[in-house]
Amino acid sequence: MEENKRRARLRQTKIDPPAETRYITISNQKGGVGKTSTSVNLAVALAQQGQNVLVVDNDPQGNASTALGIPHGTDVESVYDVLINETPVVDVVQKSPEMENLWVLPATIDLAGAEIELVSVVAREQRLQRALKAYGKAREERGETRLDYVFIDCPPSLGLLTINAFVAATEVLIPIQCEYYALEGLSQLLNNIKMIQKHLNPDLSVSSILLTMYDGRTNLASQVAEEVRQHFPDQVLETMIPRSVRISEAPSYQQSVITYDPSSTGALSYLEAAAELGARSPQH
Repeated sequence: MEENKRRARLRQTKIDPPAETRYITISNQKGGVGKTSTSVNLAVALAQQGQNVLVVDNDPQGNASTALGIPHGTDVESVYDVLINETPVVDVVQKSPEMENLWVLPATIDLAGAEIELVSVVAREQRLQRALKAYGKAREERGETRLDYVFIDCPPSLGLLTINAFVAATEVLIPIQCEYYALEGLSQLLNNIKMIQKHLNPDLSVSSILLTMYDGRTNLASQVAEEVRQHFPDQVLETMIPRSVRISEAPSYQQSVITYDPSSTGALSYLEAAAELGARSPQH
């Protein structure tokens, strides 16, 4: 019953396009907290609502590219070429078979070497930001629709790839797993974001925190959720993403959970989270 009510509410929810493109980096230096699932499923949910969305796969593992059905073998041009060779995004970006208005900047394993190669490059922290700005202009010049959302999926580390993502974005969305060590390492991440704000990108803010892998049957999950909400009352989204086999299965079929199993609670939760994200205007 409850799920039917949620679905009915969603059907009445309309997501308006933002006043300008929202650049959102999805980051947490802990691995396995649902960063890629969140990037992919929020992107598909918003694209399904008619928004124009770009996913930048900034993680050498390339999981977001896989989940969105984008080939990313070593012969494919990728974020690596954009960052290191300054190849224009417009030459690298691919359309996702998931949705008509969803584009992906894929990652290949070459990206693993980019961390080291970027060290000696001029303006190394601004590479991605410049490339994405130029892509926005190129779309405009070609008479293409403006992007509404750009999601940047990061590796679980705080190296130069993640720094590029922080400099290119105006918002950070942090997925937090509802488990015992959830808040551990978070203060480190927030300190790094403060340093980026101070030295490289004063426009950056932590706009949203999404609780993932929530298991309502355990007291621990509820306690963690409560604790995170107390610490970050304004940033935590109401929607929580449940622990779900469907969410984990979907990428092996090169799909998001929203197209793989639209009736699952995982798909429903990501659609709700996207609606909530869409309703929030970025705070500066």
